Amino acid sequence: QVQLVESGGGLVQAGGSLRLSCVVTGLAFDTYTMGWFRQAPGKEREFVAGTWSSWSAGDTHYADSVKDRFTLSRDAAKRTMYLQMNSLKPEDTADYFCAAIKGYRISRQFREYDYWGQGTQVTVSS
Repeated sequence: QVQLVESGGGLVQAGGSLRLSCVVTGLAFDTYTMGWFRQAPGKEREFVAGTWSSWSAGDTHYADSVKDRFTLSRDAAKRTMYLQMNSLKPEDTADYFCAAIKGYRISRQFREYDYWGQGTQVTVSS
């Protein structure tokens, strides 16, 4: 059974930081592209960052809105993906979801992802 479990959300003031974690079980972690998405109330789910890593190569993409503020990383031994979020802004407020798609291609389309976590809420106050 595939499970993606996020944690690390919370309430933070603008300019602050949070680190989200996503623990993955039930799939071959190194054969999947992993992504972070977010969804604010009344808005469509949007791509935040994505990454894949094989024994010989890897790639990471960010949405323009978070580039230079957010950093995605993954620890294969712990089967965990992280999203370090710095310089948070009120517009970063959303539910954050991790997702997995088979293969080595970062898609920014949430409908293409095969597995999803339950989400963790991030609220940034001004």
